Amino acid sequence: MMRTFTGVPASAGVAIGRVRVYAGNAPPEVPRRAVPAGEVPAELERLRKAVSEAAGEVKALLDDAAGGGGDDGPRLKERADIFQAHLLMLEDAEFIDEIADRLKRSRRCAEWAVRDVSAKLCRKLMKMPDPAFRERAADVADVSRRIIDRLLCVTRGPCAADFGDDAVLVARDLMPSDALLLDKSGVKGIALDEGGVTSHTAILARAFGIPAVVGLSNASAALRDGQAIILNGSTGAVIVDPDAETLELQGAEKRRDAARAGRLSALRDLPAVTLDGHGVALLANIGFPEEADGLHRHGAEGVGLYRSEFLFMEPGKAADEEAQCAAYSRVLKAMGERPVTIRTMDVGGDKVAAGSRAADEKNPLLGCRAIRLSLANPDLFKTQLRALLRAGVHGNLRIMFPLICCAEEVEQARALLDEARAECAERGQPFADDVKVGIMVEVPSAAISADILAERSDFFSVGTNDLIQYSLAADRGNEKVSHLGDSHHPAVLRLVKRTIDAAREKGIGSCVCGELAGDPAATAILLGFGLKEFSMNAPAIPAIKEIIRGATMESCRALAAAVLRGRSVAEVRALVDEWMAVNFPGRG
Repeated sequence: MMRTFTGVPASAGVAIGRVRVYAGNAPPEVPRRAVPAGEVPAELERLRKAVSEAAGEVKALLDDAAGGGGDDGPRLKERADIFQAHLLMLEDAEFIDEIADRLKRSRRCAEWAVRDVSAKLCRKLMKMPDPAFRERAADVADVSRRIIDRLLCVTRGPCAADFGDDAVLVARDLMPSDALLLDKSGVKGIALDEGGVTSHTAILARAFGIPAVVGLSNASAALRDGQAIILNGSTGAVIVDPDAETLELQGAEKRRDAARAGRLSALRDLPAVTLDGHGVALLANIGFPEEADGLHRHGAEGVGLYRSEFLFMEPGKAADEEAQCAAYSRVLKAMGERPVTIRTMDVGGDKVAAGSRAADEKNPLLGCRAIRLSLANPDLFKTQLRALLRAGVHGNLRIMFPLICCAEEVEQARALLDEARAECAERGQPFADDVKVGIMVEVPSAAISADILAERSDFFSVGTNDLIQYSLAADRGNEKVSHLGDSHHPAVLRLVKRTIDAAREKGIGSCVCGELAGDPAATAILLGFGLKEFSMNAPAIPAIKEIIRGATMESCRALAAAVLRGRSVAEVRALVDEWMAVNFPGRG
């Protein structure tokens, strides 16, 4: 009998094939063996040897990936980036020392100490509100599993060997190192009980063009090898033992997707210009340096939002100035002359950076986070600012401060930036001295006083994700109220319009970098508001460009004016649907 599972779309496309359940990445049984005091030195040496062997394995894989090229070059580059991250963790003295200290204090075997420390770090990451950091827990688990395998002499084979040519891989989860092997298999789709859209598995699936659905809860336990399966990575539906009618419908959708992908691919190198000649810039949002290398495949004209938080969270401490400078430089070099806007650290609450003194807070979303935490920790903040300025010599850098609420915060942040410049000069370090400095508008006070903030900013970037939840008092991470946070709420759209208008009147640029920018249903509204720069997840760029190239500014302005008179979300969305039906009939 046909069954349907619903998960989270992670990589677009339809896969039709047979179930192949994979359980080979299950963690080994870890003993909790006591270690006599006299044997602790030997156990520490055993740990050191296992870490060294694990690092050797990763280095070999890294060398293999780094030596690739040709048609498989981009995929090998994805591998190299992830293996490099794992190698850095294995070479992180603080991480390994914490395991050794745990072993000495507990007098338990090395395997147990590795599992205990990594499990605590994973729990810390999983508590973070940003899914990008929750999913970094998979990297910690992957590295610890590799060390434990060496301690237990466990050998693992490729995760996707002999799967056949029509396999849809179903698993509880995939370690990043398992996911890296998917491009050499016959896997047509990936269905995971766990994971999210920013996990390394999801990133790789998108890079390889493999449809994927995550967050399916219990699919791996409910399904068995050989069952017929349809996986829709665009809707999040996974259909098992489909009937003939469903098979035909999904097959037709797969053909339409292929046709649409070809149509959108043809737009990659074309400008984002309306039918009546109004051009805008389409930029990409990224969270990790490795994402910059593939942005050209989607036609990105730069990076509108580079979230720097990962440098302050893995593997449990803030990156030093040199590591930060290297990460920023990598993105700037990859983008060449195209602009790269790097947001300073947006951490705080239960997402606390090492070196800060932030205490536990009852409501971290309204607490000491983002620019507040940076200003409260000037040494940590100036380290980041120096790294940014030094990296700026490699490209077109723009620096952006998050969660600005008032002009005083901009003044304080700029003063610390001036100090960072002076320190670079005093040390004789080359740095960029002509960097544009902007702010994120993501709270109502910033949108309402945008005319004041524009006097001390070179540009605005509207972070609609936070603007929505702060304006509507609906925590987007709380499933009980998240549905209230609709991007088409009249209040939200009026705040966005107010910000764009203030920027234009003061002669500075404005961008929208939240999910609203990548929503085709909002493109015409934002164009009508006068927005000149959109920043979104890179795969969304072609669809947004299609809307822009098929619209006129006259029709967009008319829609925007009507929307601003809207009284409810339903009314606004009805206006957009009507506009789409007139301007893009039959769009698929």
